[in-house]
Amino acid sequence: MKFRPCIDLYNGTVKQIIGSTFKDNKDPKINYSSDLSPEWFAKKYRESNLFGGHIIKLGKGNDIAAKKALDAWPNGFQIGGDININNAQKWLDCGASSIIVTSWIFTDDQVDIDKIKQLSKCIGKDKIVIDLSCKIFEEEYYVVKDRWQTPTKLKINFQNLDLLSKYCTEFLIHAVDVEGMKSGIDKKLINKLSNECPIPCVYAGGINTIKDLENIAKLGKNRIDVTIGSALDIFGGKLSFDEVVKFCDKNISKK
Repeated sequence: MKFRPCIDLYNGTVKQIIGSTFKDNKDPKINYSSDLSPEWFAKKYRESNLFGGHIIKLGKGNDIAAKKALDAWPNGFQIGGDININNAQKWLDCGASSIIVTSWIFTDDQVDIDKIKQLSKCIGKDKIVIDLSCKIFEEEYYVVKDRWQTPTKLKINFQNLDLLSKYCTEFLIHAVDVEGMKSGIDKKLINKLSNECPIPCVYAGGINTIKDLENIAKLGKNRIDVTIGSALDIFGGKLSFDEVVKFCDKNISKK
């Protein structure tokens, strides 16, 4: 289980928001605003050798900040936020290790396999991460798009994960119902991913203590990576960044 750090950008600065409150024409609920630059976080993660983290552009006005973070650690980060086939290669050229696609892969409320196939052919599946952040509706997990505002008809199950895995290298999956709440993890979703996900995946949502990490390692059979935002002390939370790094390094060494 690896620790995948994040740099979330809103209005050009590093912020931690509750993603489910990010709606059109309305400011999201902000958990933390940092006075430190995106480059500072990129360098800190680089010093800790935390490859495979992600930079997420939350809305417009974040391109310059994202490029500065990529410049601070070329090929150290994935990048997401309004990524599509027209700009994917540009971000790879800017130094992203891979791109994260979300709403673009849907046509209305259905996943569009032709789009994904075209993108995979264009830049290669090894450069593609698919974001399948999801919410519970009637006891089933469904992917949500458009900044998590719009439910789709794509269920999180083995059949769909297996199909999509042919065109990407991993999945990024936020448990939207608990994301940003610092109130505990979604054990049911983690268990589902552990049993049904055929390729590497990164879980986010509700992690607040080392005990949460222990539960993810156990439920995920030490194969599900994690990303943590608002709970970390570097984002104003109580969970020690250094302790998280140590915990995940220790679990990696057990494999």
